[in-house]
Amino acid sequence: MKKLYLLFFFLISFHARADFVETKWEVKEYFGEAWYAKPESIIGKFQEFYKGYAKGVFYNCDYEGQSYTYTKYETLEEFLNNKEFLLFNKYIGNIEILGGNIYVHRITCNGNNELNRKVF
Repeated sequence: MKKLYLLFFFLISFHARADFVETKWEVKEYFGEAWYAKPESIIGKFQEFYKGYAKGVFYNCDYEGQSYTYTKYETLEEFLNNKEFLLFNKYIGNIEILGGNIYVHRITCNGNNELNRKVF
């Protein structure tokens, strides 16, 4: 039985992918400045992605040309040195990095016309 468990965990470790966002995510925590929403209206809500479909508290796309890409940062310092993420410097004590790598996903919905285009 122990061999079966070891094999199971060994096989699972090879299926981890950085671009794995196609699932249902629950917002557990919020830090930062709440300009457009109240944190209490976000925490506990869900965001779901599946192929060309997305629905949730942050973003919706109903099979209208959704595409994904991501950037990998090897360290927190590399991430913070990108001028796009300078605002994260003031929250450095709140950021917990597990495993050392940071993946920034960019998800776009082309929409069925120019008014429906979105970026998440």
